[in-house]
Amino acid sequence: MLESLPSINDWTNANRWRNFKLYNVYRLLVTFIFLVSQLIFLEGTDWDSFSNLPFLQVLFGYLIFSIVAAIYTWFERPDIDISVPAQTLIDIIFILFLMWAQNSSQIAIGMLLIVAIVFASLISEGRHAMLYAAVASIGILFVQTWHYLENDQLFDSYSNAALLSTGCFATAWLAHALAKRMLKSERVASESSLRVTNLAKINALITHEMPDGVLVVDESLQIQHHNAQVEKLLGLSVNLTTDNQLKTLSLTEVSPDIAQLMRNWMRETDTTKQDNVIKFTSGSRDFGLRFLPVDQNRLHGAVIFLEDWSQVQTQAHQVKLVALGRLTANIAHEIRNPLSAISHANQLLQEDEDLHPTAQRMLQIISDNVQRLDQIIKDVLELNRRDRTNQEPILLHQFIQDFYTQFCAVEKISKTNFVLEINAHDQKINNITVLFDRRHINQILWNLCKNGWRHCKQRQGSLKLSIKMDAQKDLTHLEVSDDGDGIADNIKAQLFEPFMTTEKTGTGLGLYIARELAEANGAKLSYESAPTGTQFLLHLNQTET
Repeated sequence: MLESLPSINDWTNANRWRNFKLYNVYRLLVTFIFLVSQLIFLEGTDWDSFSNLPFLQVLFGYLIFSIVAAIYTWFERPDIDISVPAQTLIDIIFILFLMWAQNSSQIAIGMLLIVAIVFASLISEGRHAMLYAAVASIGILFVQTWHYLENDQLFDSYSNAALLSTGCFATAWLAHALAKRMLKSERVASESSLRVTNLAKINALITHEMPDGVLVVDESLQIQHHNAQVEKLLGLSVNLTTDNQLKTLSLTEVSPDIAQLMRNWMRETDTTKQDNVIKFTSGSRDFGLRFLPVDQNRLHGAVIFLEDWSQVQTQAHQVKLVALGRLTANIAHEIRNPLSAISHANQLLQEDEDLHPTAQRMLQIISDNVQRLDQIIKDVLELNRRDRTNQEPILLHQFIQDFYTQFCAVEKISKTNFVLEINAHDQKINNITVLFDRRHINQILWNLCKNGWRHCKQRQGSLKLSIKMDAQKDLTHLEVSDDGDGIADNIKAQLFEPFMTTEKTGTGLGLYIARELAEANGAKLSYESAPTGTQFLLHLNQTET
């Protein structure tokens, strides 16, 4: 979630408070140094007869005020538009009292007024600058008049007071102009900085919410940045919740396969291939990898985009299912009823014993095609029920034994030709439990085994059904293999597409339905070409025991 972004005023106020805290530190140091120096100067002196004792009293009060003001400023209380004028005016009053208590070097003490006015004017962005100068000037003239009346000082000393007052106004005017210029420059810089910060946070939000995984990797394959989707897609067992933890890991530790693909990509000299998507398989999921260099030289690192192809394929399949669902309703109403009438009429014609052999052959062709159309309708109707799964825990070893016995009996296949390869003494295999719809897994295996038997050489050991385990990925594979001629290269890409068949009597929906039912139960159906024949693998996720 995107955090609330600061406004320009918040940014400016933060800078003003920081500068004001700096001024409070300066004031505290000055008053402390003045007080310590005076106490050292008084050592061994009669305090009662010392003429500067009022100066010490005022200086001590100024130190207490500086401490209290520093504490309030540190906690940013009260509002800065109140704190700056209030503390500045109190500063001016204390400095004027110090000038009053100091009979000599009044101009030196008065220079503190100029420093206070400059700081206050800059912090308050030029506001009240002339007010501070006016108050200071009136105070300076008042102190000078007091000394003139009390001590009968020369009237010519007013020239120093006038010079100091003029300096206060001049400083206030310059500080006002400088503050306005600084404010304008600071606002421009703040807006630029804030815009960059906002864009960075927005980019982080977009990256975080992307359905694709994003990894930023440097030239040494160290991970510099990632989004949460990477963990979900790769199923990482390590805790990668923060970038700091990620920076301690390399891509080789997170995914050796992706690291090797990146090394190959970095060595690639043909830069026109840099945007090509690379297929990558992790567990039972397919991904698309895309590498983009962080600069013109791909050796300096890359941004890796990880796309979940299974999700894209699922969305495409859902679109197909919607279309097939609509087609199913039309088929059920528009074809099945007239097809039943054709089948019934055909059966009546076949009962005529005086039919010519040619006519009997024609009626048999009609009967075979009616049965084929009826099977297509049943398969399409089955597609419409893929989302209605009734998953239950299935003890896989026992289920496969029962399926094998039933399949051999129904299809009238010898158990020497169709071999079940299960290690009955392996306790791990005997205890495997999967969550699946019993009717769906039965239909998937039936379709696979029936296809395998149809395409194999139908001799001893031609068809095999086995259970295999992958302990590292916690997966179980059901493998159906045959010794047929395999699948031609030109139809591999369309193997699981609906209505794709190489047989004249086939519907082309068997493998498509098997894959759809597998995905509806969270499994995956794939195939591999073997030196002799074909292997179909049903990847199952084990349930926790």
